[in-house]
Amino acid sequence: MLRDITIGQYYQTDSVIHRLDPRVKLMGTLIFIISLFLDRSIWIYLGVTIFLAAVIKLSRVPLKFIVKGLRAVVILIVFSAIFNLFLTQGEPLITIWKLTITKEGAILAAFMVVRLLYLIMGSSLMTLTTTPNNLTDGLEKGLGFLKYIKVPVHEIAMMMSIALRFIPILIDETDKIMKAQMARGADFENGNLIRRAKAMIPVLVPLFISAFRRANELAMAMEARCYHGSEGRTKMKPLKYKKNDRIAYGVLAAYLCAMIALNIFLGGRII
Repeated sequence: MLRDITIGQYYQTDSVIHRLDPRVKLMGTLIFIISLFLDRSIWIYLGVTIFLAAVIKLSRVPLKFIVKGLRAVVILIVFSAIFNLFLTQGEPLITIWKLTITKEGAILAAFMVVRLLYLIMGSSLMTLTTTPNNLTDGLEKGLGFLKYIKVPVHEIAMMMSIALRFIPILIDETDKIMKAQMARGADFENGNLIRRAKAMIPVLVPLFISAFRRANELAMAMEARCYHGSEGRTKMKPLKYKKNDRIAYGVLAAYLCAMIALNIFLGGRII
């Protein structure tokens, strides 16, 4: 289960999406998320599905690899669907004991599941096609205008990059600790929720110690190399827009306009 988490991982291959400027991919992810929350209309979600399928095809990242990352959040998605299914007021469809499934609840739960799935897939696609270094540079360049109001853009971008880079490392560390505890007789799968939570304590303690040790080693390594922020630093590969990046911006603008047009003309209609 832990190894199914793909957030923070980079999938090495040569594709149009991989070669795009990270600022384009960050803007594309933002536009994609905005389009998901425009309205609950099947036509809008059809457009979102076509756009996401086209991006996945261009990225050359296997669909199985992206779907594998959804297994880690299945429980969260199921809980969200259940809450929307039973707690939404409306026209009753089915009554199970004291719980009632309404028509509005079923529609809302279906759209919520699709929205969460697409949200995770779109966000994962950005990290799968962008190296942590490029992501840091893209965030720093893209949010550069905030420097004028004294926002530490470089430091924020660096922290996000380090956090994303640490996710796969901590997942591997957790997997090793759990296997070591299971070899000593620990049981993480049987028992009630409280018993499982108690069984996780021997995993969390060494994991936190390992995380703090790694963070301290990284801080010492950066200090030993005289790291002092973005001031006066140069880059080996500075970001520059190319022809494909400008075309991608045009495609994103057309996609956003199409989604807004669908929302205006078909807004409020489920079908």
